[in-house]
Amino acid sequence: MVLTGRFAALTLLGVLAAIASAGAAYVYAGVLVVLAVLDLVLAGRIGDVGTSRVASPPVRLYERGESRLRLTNHGRRRLRAVVRDAWVPSAGATPRSQSISVPAGERRVLVTTLVPTRRGERSAARVTIRSFGPLGVAARQRRVDAPGSIRVLPAFASRKFLPEKLSRLRQLDGAVLVRQRGQGSEFDSLRTYVLGDDVRAIDWRATARSRDVVVRTWRPERDRRIVLALDTGRSSAARIGNEPRLDAALDAALLVAAVAARAGDRVGLVAADVAVRARVGTTSGGDVLPSIVEALAPLEPALVETDPQLVAAEVLRLVGQRSLVVLFGSLELGAESALLPAARQLAARHELVVASVGDPTLAELAARVDTIDDVYVAAAAEVAAAERARVARELRRMGARVVEAPADVFASHVADAYLDLKAAGRL
Repeated sequence: MVLTGRFAALTLLGVLAAIASAGAAYVYAGVLVVLAVLDLVLAGRIGDVGTSRVASPPVRLYERGESRLRLTNHGRRRLRAVVRDAWVPSAGATPRSQSISVPAGERRVLVTTLVPTRRGERSAARVTIRSFGPLGVAARQRRVDAPGSIRVLPAFASRKFLPEKLSRLRQLDGAVLVRQRGQGSEFDSLRTYVLGDDVRAIDWRATARSRDVVVRTWRPERDRRIVLALDTGRSSAARIGNEPRLDAALDAALLVAAVAARAGDRVGLVAADVAVRARVGTTSGGDVLPSIVEALAPLEPALVETDPQLVAAEVLRLVGQRSLVVLFGSLELGAESALLPAARQLAARHELVVASVGDPTLAELAARVDTIDDVYVAAAAEVAAAERARVARELRRMGARVVEAPADVFASHVADAYLDLKAAGRL
């Protein structure tokens, strides 16, 4: 039983009655209790309310979604209620509660707006129903189970770079004929020379047999294999700006997957630390992005030291022939304990790109020397920067290409590395 604010207001009036006459106060209190009990009896029974949910479609991180809760009144009385559809805090559910009136035998739908702030499955908690009587002085209240969830996909903020990367891809394929010839190592076709073509592309034998100057066009090899390998260990939990390092890696992985799928390559995924957290076999075409997004959605950093042998072994098990491996990790202090051993094994078998999002706060801390404390912090920042540079040099010595860029352009730089290697025919 719940007593409402209206009951409290009526009780305050009873106090005023008690000042005038003690006998009147007792009568007033008795009437008030009878009204409360009667109101409670006439309130709709919560046990007669059926709850069910409409399945919520997946939504991207920070974008708006909805959850629809059905309430069916199977009882004989009208249900006048306030309903709270509670979700985990990271689901961003609003409003907190909603008023509803459901006649006997009818159904109503409550819509809760969700703006999630974390990826993965965001679950609904219990639904709290407070059923009021017709006088509004007392109410029944109960929590009922109404299971539900919404799948939150990565934000894919880097999709803003996709038109630019696809334009460059078309140039590599030779689809843009002015001021650009197709690049790569796979012969595509012969065509008539146009102003701006590279004279080195002229096919003199074909020209001799034709009335026009003829040039060769090339295109990058298709059906190559790209593996996106993500370190989901302790270092991926470090926050760069407002988001974990892992989120920047996921964003870049999605952009590379989208470009590679349009290029006709096959894309696979491995995410691991001390265990394999996600694995997608190499796929191509329209299946690439949905399968990668589905695998990346529930990933969270694990506060453990990554096993480099496991990461390398999973990649080698996924692809046997020489492929491009994009390894997302950290160049921070101590990275050699996980990143370098895995990179050493992978670089011996595959073309390797190591991608690490840069932390702009290191430069800011290194430049601040106003106080003694600032000097110590600046020295620590310099040590961290020197360590990153040392690890990067070691990776380049192995033959890996190192991509390090701020979070806002990190995905673009990683996609450029893929396109550069494709243009050079190194895949």
